[in-house]
Amino acid sequence: MTAAPLLPKNAPFTAEDIQTLNGLVQRTTPLQRSWLSGFLAGLDASGQGAGAAPATAKGPKTPLTILYATESGNTETLALRAKKLASKQNFDARVYDMADADLALLSKAKNILAFVATYGEGDPPERAADFYNAVMGNDAPRLEGVKFAVLALGDTAYVNFCQTGREFDERFEALGADRVADRVDLDLDFKKQAASWTEKTISVLAPADAGTPDTVVHVDFSGAFGVDEDGEPVYDEDRPLEAEISELINLNGSGSSQETWHVELAFDDPQFVYKPGDAIGVLPSNDQAVAEQLLESVGLAGDDALRDELISKHDITTLSRPVLLKYGDMIASPKVVALAEPEALAKYTDDRQLIDLFKDHPATLDKDQLLSLLRPLPGRLYSVASSLKAHDGEAHLLVGAVRWDAHGRRHGGVASTFFADRRKVGDTAKIYVKPNRHFDVPDDPSHPMIMIGAGTGVAPYRGFVEERMETGATGKNWLIFGERNYTHDFLYQLEWQDYIEDGILNRIDVAFSRDQPEKIYVQDRLWQAKDDVRKWIDEGAHIYVCGDEKHMAKDVDQTLVRILAEDAGGDEDKARVQLKELSKAGRYQRDVY
Repeated sequence: MTAAPLLPKNAPFTAEDIQTLNGLVQRTTPLQRSWLSGFLAGLDASGQGAGAAPATAKGPKTPLTILYATESGNTETLALRAKKLASKQNFDARVYDMADADLALLSKAKNILAFVATYGEGDPPERAADFYNAVMGNDAPRLEGVKFAVLALGDTAYVNFCQTGREFDERFEALGADRVADRVDLDLDFKKQAASWTEKTISVLAPADAGTPDTVVHVDFSGAFGVDEDGEPVYDEDRPLEAEISELINLNGSGSSQETWHVELAFDDPQFVYKPGDAIGVLPSNDQAVAEQLLESVGLAGDDALRDELISKHDITTLSRPVLLKYGDMIASPKVVALAEPEALAKYTDDRQLIDLFKDHPATLDKDQLLSLLRPLPGRLYSVASSLKAHDGEAHLLVGAVRWDAHGRRHGGVASTFFADRRKVGDTAKIYVKPNRHFDVPDDPSHPMIMIGAGTGVAPYRGFVEERMETGATGKNWLIFGERNYTHDFLYQLEWQDYIEDGILNRIDVAFSRDQPEKIYVQDRLWQAKDDVRKWIDEGAHIYVCGDEKHMAKDVDQTLVRILAEDAGGDEDKARVQLKELSKAGRYQRDVY
């Protein structure tokens, strides 16, 4: 595929539109770009192009500020969908990432829709943290006369479910704004409820005399760029693609304490497209043995139809606060209800799954009672470990098998053991694309990259390097990788060595924590190379971090602050400001979990 040119930053589009157009153009073939060129020419000739009079609507447009705070991209998708819907109802709708928002924007707003995700144990998404702190602070403007509504996303597996959304909702009201719709707190299966809430809320905000545009130009891309006519991915969690598993290789040596599987998925549909940095969603099935044990523990053994339903449709492992509360009420057990209290919840659920609850507090349930405790089986996201340009019709994943022994039984992660134990080459898996608009190779191919990751966090960098190779990018590439042992755990070792020999990878620093008495991690290698890190940053380098957020990513972040502080007279506050500036410029990107 020929590398497509990118729109310059001074193109006559918004930053959001430039990003969207670049994402589309990068995935096109010369034939597709030729078709698009002809289409646009025809559009101009018909009088409906850029030089034509714009479509008009009855009455003045109603301003609508749509804010989103996102970690994985879900609320961003909801915000963009809300904008499309609002635009059809005569709104002047503008979408803003909270990462780019400020209090001045808030003070000018007339109507606010906020789509807010909660990250981890009740924190705001990292990119939205500054705006969150500003809104919660004493300098936040009064919002009398402003209408607002908040939709919150979260995961009931975490204690502080939808915490950040609740806090924004309460804060807007405290600042004097008028709530026009009750906040909804949605779990991982949020799509239908979010769509319904958005439609109803926008209709409440719409003026009574709102009209519809007199002229409508309908463009049907027919999946040419991997999106449907509404701009949504052709394949998503509700419409997955069934791909063949063409390779399954455990990359760890026989002496390793870990299993890390390289998975290759093959497909022949050109509408299934992704870019480096995106995630591939996998819709796994549950372990049959776990489903049977679960049924036996509640007195439903032998119900084969129910067993099959549990295997394919329901989350039968996650132990969450709502499950504890509902089960405690169901069996009239104060002890179970008490486990949902904050001080007990984290300790009890840390290494237990649903079957442990049933064994610790046994009861006989009927089918409807059991199903009422279960949420739909969610997809699992994995950073894509390949470039589509290098592997046409393929997507590669790096999957670490999750297993642990606790409370007298063996436990396992649903999706990781799906590949490690329950699938073989030639079988199929249902997959979809989860775009990540904030984790990608530099737009300018001459800019250097510093890629920092541990364990499976190295996955996206394999795709990054392949993409740079296929597009002929001239920027330097530096990988800093960490794992336990050099002999057993050097993931993709031969490939990295080949890239070094070929000059595609200019530098690699490794940190194998258990190969010496004193543990060495990626942040230690980063600090040891601090002078070169600063030099690469001065040359325009983009810095990437992928992996564990609680430990590795936080330690890397602090190390980068220390490195930058050396050029600021040791002032770490100035260094943090510089790091935030790099982040806003797209030169410090993190994909952490």
